[in-house]
Parts: sequence; C-alpha cells; structure tokens
Amino acid sequence: MVVLILVAAAVFPAVYLMVRVYRADKVEKEPIGLLLSLLFLGILSTSMAAVTEQLGERALTSVFPDGGLVYNVLLYFIVVAVSEEGFKYLLLKLRTWRSPHFNCTFDGVVYAVFVSLGFALWENIGYVLTYGFGAALARAVTAVPGHACFGVFMGVWYGVAKKYELAGYDEEAKNARWTALILPALLHGIYDFVATLHSEIMGIVFLIFVSWMFSRALKLLKTAAANDQPMVTPFWSDQ
Repeated sequence: MVVLILVAAAVFPAVYLMVRVYRADKVEKEPIGLLLSLLFLGILSTSMAAVTEQLGERALTSVFPDGGLVYNVLLYFIVVAVSEEGFKYLLLKLRTWRSPHFNCTFDGVVYAVFVSLGFALWENIGYVLTYGFGAALARAVTAVPGHACFGVFMGVWYGVAKKYELAGYDEEAKNARWTALILPALLHGIYDFVATLHSEIMGIVFLIFVSWMFSRALKLLKTAAANDQPMVTPFWSDQ
C-alpha cells in the first residue's frame, strides 16, 4: 500500500502537467495513441541516457578530479544535459517529424512535453521509491516542472522548424531544429549545475533561475497555444 501511494505521488505531477498541456491544444487535439507512444518513448529515453551518462562519468573521472569545477561543468552540461535532452529529441523526431498529425505549430510543444514528462515520470518514480514521500513533494515543484519547461522550449522551436520546412526554408528549419536541441540542453545544464552548488547564495541563484525559467516557459506555452494554426499556408502569408 505504501509503495502504491509513493508511485501515485511520483506520477501525479507529470500526469497533471500533461493534462494541462493537452487542454491547451485548442486547434486540433492529438490522438491519444500518439501521445501515449511519446510518453513511452520518454520513459525509454531514461534508460538510453543512463548508459551514456555512466560512460561519460567514467571518462571524466579518468581525466579530471571528481567533483572539481571542470568535472562538474562537463558532467552537467555535456554528459547529463546533452544525453537526456538529446535522447528525448532523437525519439521525438523519429516518432513525429513525418507524422501526418504534425500539422499545427503547437503540436511540437505537445509532443516534446509528453516525451519530457515521460522521462520525468519514470525518473521521479525511482527517486520517490528510494527517498520517500519528501522527495515526491520536492520534485513535484522542481524537477518535474523543470523537465516540462525543457519540453516547452524544445517544442516551440521544434514546431517552428516544421513550419519552416513545409514553407521550403530548409536552412532555417535546420537552425530551428538545432535550437530545439541546444536550448533545452543549456537550460538543463544550468539547472543541474547550480543545484549542486551548496551555499546560501547559490540557493538563491537557483530559486531565481528556476522562477525565471518556469515563468518564461509558461509565457511561451500560452503564446504558442494562442497563436496556434495549421501549417498549410506559405510562411510569408502569416505576415
């Protein structure tokens, strides 16, 4: 019974955020089957990232002192952030880029958030079963919405990339796809790196950064939802 309660506490924040994003999609709802597959791929990406993170940590430890500044920068910005956001993006693109359902700009946000929250949901279960209900409460207001924010930043640019491609702007589409990967990885790296700096000042810096990221992601989400439209007209006709 205790295990079920802990699992429910771990799962609820991600499910709640997925429902909120799903409801924000006003133009055309995405098929439930597609969204569930993205949730599963997000879960799968945790295992893929775990492998590269272990290999990356071993490589760093063989060269740099464990816990040093260079070690931590490379660990959190490259090994962890690029691994996690990279696998999310890879599976997201493989599943949705050529999907006939990817026909509105906001779809990119929905897809990316579902993958990100699949990752957060599975990761959260592990933490909560290990550290208890206190971890569920803490991560419900930090790590889980943090992954959702990474998904929003990824999804906004992913949707832009798709719209550019359909309009025939291949170079702009390529640049937008790179932004969809690099921007959330950068934010993820900052989040993890600052969170490990245990001091009162850095605690304040962390709260400021998280508050900014959450508010910015929420604004982007609302703007993307409000400006959502089918991607069937030439790009220049939107002006």
